[in-house]
Amino acid sequence: MALSETRTNHFKNYIAGEWIEGDSQVENINPSDTRDVVGLAARSGGADLDRAIDAAHDAAPGWARSTPQQRYDILDAVGNEIIARKDELGRLLSREEGKTLAEGIGEVVRAGQVFKFFAGEAVRLPGERLDSIRPGVEVDMRREPMGVIGMITPWNFPIAIPAWKIAPALAYGNAVVLKPAELVPGSAWALAEILSRSGLPEGVFNMVAGRGSELGPRMIENPKVRAISFTGSVPTGRGIAAACGEHLKKVQLEMGGKNPLVVLDDADLDVAVGAALNGAFFSTGQRCTASSRLVVSKGIHDRFVSALTEKLKTLVVGDALDPKTQMGPVVDEKQLEQDLSYVEIAGQEGGKLAIGGERLTLEKPGFYMAPALFTETSNDMRINREEVFGPVASVIRVKDYEEALHVANDTSFGLSSGICTTSLKYASDFKQKSEAGMVMVNLPTAGVDYNVPFGGTKGSSFGSREQGRYAVEFYTTVKTAYTQP
Repeated sequence: MALSETRTNHFKNYIAGEWIEGDSQVENINPSDTRDVVGLAARSGGADLDRAIDAAHDAAPGWARSTPQQRYDILDAVGNEIIARKDELGRLLSREEGKTLAEGIGEVVRAGQVFKFFAGEAVRLPGERLDSIRPGVEVDMRREPMGVIGMITPWNFPIAIPAWKIAPALAYGNAVVLKPAELVPGSAWALAEILSRSGLPEGVFNMVAGRGSELGPRMIENPKVRAISFTGSVPTGRGIAAACGEHLKKVQLEMGGKNPLVVLDDADLDVAVGAALNGAFFSTGQRCTASSRLVVSKGIHDRFVSALTEKLKTLVVGDALDPKTQMGPVVDEKQLEQDLSYVEIAGQEGGKLAIGGERLTLEKPGFYMAPALFTETSNDMRINREEVFGPVASVIRVKDYEEALHVANDTSFGLSSGICTTSLKYASDFKQKSEAGMVMVNLPTAGVDYNVPFGGTKGSSFGSREQGRYAVEFYTTVKTAYTQP
């Protein structure tokens, strides 16, 4: 179903195979032009969520018994439609979230690729068969679906993150209840609309929009929900982990990052600047894998800062839908205020603002901010300890590789890290000793393939990895069966 840019779109809930109005509606505002209402989104309370969970619970046993070929056909078709509609869906995504049109289209393609990947996983679900230590007894180990999976997704990747949760859940025979972020209902609705026509039995997939503070706890407390997959902030994630522990639910958390990009004296300057520019400022810095700490050794420090500053001077900030735009707006007023407050804090702590950091007034009213780069910072400053989640990066000067490694690891987060160097010795050592779940060499810290595991260490992640073949660990449980012929 195509979306209109000239009339009001209505983004409803999807429960038990039906489109349902919420208790109320909330406007979906374009951050590139706050005069533009993308649509009216349902906002539901607990009753709608309970209905969705009941529907998923009723549908789960039948879907668990579906054939791998049936699951393959449905997921592959969903992936094909997403990719075929990449321009339309990418435009919707960029219009409601604010990332550039190229980034929006790229995210949509990734969502389609995720569905096609897990279509393949549905027909190669692993199992084992062993001989028992007892003569004449056979042992089979097989993976079975968990049942009903509750999903809570964020606003910064409004179609890719729901896709990489929904696709494996369905591939392995689970039923789904999705609670998308309120800021970006259109992308979740578009994905739900495709799934509604995919051939899934009623109740296997459900979507309920509403306040996370209300629906999240209710989802966790419902005994029919067997597992929770959450992507969002660290404080919320900690609360979810504690609540799931109390209710003995399986839980998967992807949270924040304060990701370091180490730049050594021997680095190719163009490669290092390109990696920093992409990692720190693309997607308006609103990525949990963003390179917010640039750890630079003293021999290349001044050249690196100068070259990156010059790049930032020419970075085009504007309407996400304008093909000339290189960095779109911040997602909303609240996030913009948070970003600007960290700019002020960094200055108060002694950081030197090399460029940017101010709110921009452009032709269209929106949440625009000039990308900010701080120098002369230390790793104990708040700007280097806390996740800003915006186009703000700071440079930390170090004397050598050993200090760079120490600074890179000196954080409560551990999602992604990177190093720019032409030394195989330092690259190999960093890959081994970096305390992060994902390590990049001569690449931006942001950007992970859809067919490999995604996740971190320390305060960034908890539970099984997302994406790739490792997703089977969360979305299934293992049954061991003995047979004496």
